[in-house]
Amino acid sequence: MENQTTDNQVKRGLKQRHLTMIALGGTIGTGLFIGSGATISQAGPFGALIAYAAIGLMVFFLMTSLGEMSSYLPLSGSFATFASRYVDRAFGFAMGWNYWFNSAITVAVEAATVGLIMKFWLPNVPTWIWSALILFLILVINLTSARAYGEAEFWMALVKVIAVIVFLGIGVLTIFGIMHQPGLDIAKNLSAGGKGGFIGGAGGMLAVLMIAGFSFQGTEIVGIAAGESENPEKTVPTAIKQVFWRIVLFYFLTIFIIGALIWYKDPNLLNASVNNDISISPFTLIFEKAGLAAAASIMNAVILTSVISAANSWLYAASRMLYSLSLEGYAPKIFSKTKDGRGIPMIAVIVTTIIGLFAFVTSIFGTSFYTYLLAASGLSGFLAWIGIAISHFRFRRAFIRQGHSVSELGYHAKWFPVGPLLALVMSVAITLGQSYGTTNFDGGIAHWNWSAILTTYMALPLFLILYIGYKVVKKTKLIPLEDVNLSRGALANDTEQSVEKIEESLEK
Repeated sequence: MENQTTDNQVKRGLKQRHLTMIALGGTIGTGLFIGSGATISQAGPFGALIAYAAIGLMVFFLMTSLGEMSSYLPLSGSFATFASRYVDRAFGFAMGWNYWFNSAITVAVEAATVGLIMKFWLPNVPTWIWSALILFLILVINLTSARAYGEAEFWMALVKVIAVIVFLGIGVLTIFGIMHQPGLDIAKNLSAGGKGGFIGGAGGMLAVLMIAGFSFQGTEIVGIAAGESENPEKTVPTAIKQVFWRIVLFYFLTIFIIGALIWYKDPNLLNASVNNDISISPFTLIFEKAGLAAAASIMNAVILTSVISAANSWLYAASRMLYSLSLEGYAPKIFSKTKDGRGIPMIAVIVTTIIGLFAFVTSIFGTSFYTYLLAASGLSGFLAWIGIAISHFRFRRAFIRQGHSVSELGYHAKWFPVGPLLALVMSVAITLGQSYGTTNFDGGIAHWNWSAILTTYMALPLFLILYIGYKVVKKTKLIPLEDVNLSRGALANDTEQSVEKIEESLEK
């Protein structure tokens, strides 16, 4: 794929700076600005730090795994295709549709959130108007070009990064006494009142791991964008290497500063997350203590930018995943058409927006149905991470089995096979432990909160239905390592022909 496109090829228009900001901006959002306080209230300052460090390490291994595969074979919708090529066609089918559904629903979630945020300034204007405007705006951006998407993400991510840097600067100045805060006791705050900085036990730690995991979701979009980046063999690994340490630094320092400056029992830490309240977010509280009178308005503007950025990114990710599914033969061919000359899968973008609009409408007129839509997509990000880890493990083993050397790869994932295996174990543990530490499993089985359990784990049976259903209908099997398709052809015909050969050999 060069800059010229055929009927089903996307266009390489994303530059290095776009990819870097896409990866960086994808993890800086409401999870950091609002939800970070809840982690300290549940696990203590040092408990939260350890949890975020553990998730950061896991994401590091996942992103280096994705970076190795994406630089070797840069494709839009990459990790679903990797699952098909390196594991099993049924696995790729379930991965792709699961991720597309999650992304499309998330577009609706972010659009609905925009309406709620705008109530801060214009409480008398119906929220649906703002949501509709944002849906239209991101549709226009995604129908223009991949570069337009990248440019929009660059500037919106830059706003978030500046907000975090300013917060860190004010926090450091306050800790060192340059900006005075009356009654501040940093040692007491960090130690959680002599408890060593840890509270809540295993349940609190696991709860924080889940919050941290959700906060980091979105980094994988850089792999989806690989198929439209200039010189992906260099830009994708560079973006991953640059961004990871910055993300960990941002999160680690942010949690440390919040833990040092705000008492862990401060009700605002938990209430900001539960009520999605900008005015009592940790960022707002610390800005206000530093004398910034307009802190709430400023943070509301930053979070508005963050939510619009998220909606824009998820529409991009979902449309490219649908495009990839079409190339793989999992979806109608019309979704892979890019005849507009700009390399945009326009039908995939429009249909994904319609699904997002439908989900948004249900949030207004059928809240119970909307709740189940959210539940059905809740664990999809973790399932995608599991798929990335499994695919990379199989890719590297097949690469060696077929006589290749690791030195042939342009980018090497770190600590193989420890990295993907650790990421796999942690992702599975967090996915299955979603209800641990809550009242969902209190008492005997007759007293379990089945409604809450169903809502929490709904994504798992849906994924299994897709996987088992395709496997039964198509009679697919785990691809032998010696038959794994390691060709670097990116077109549908290449993939389909290779798959047909594999399936024929398996039948024999």
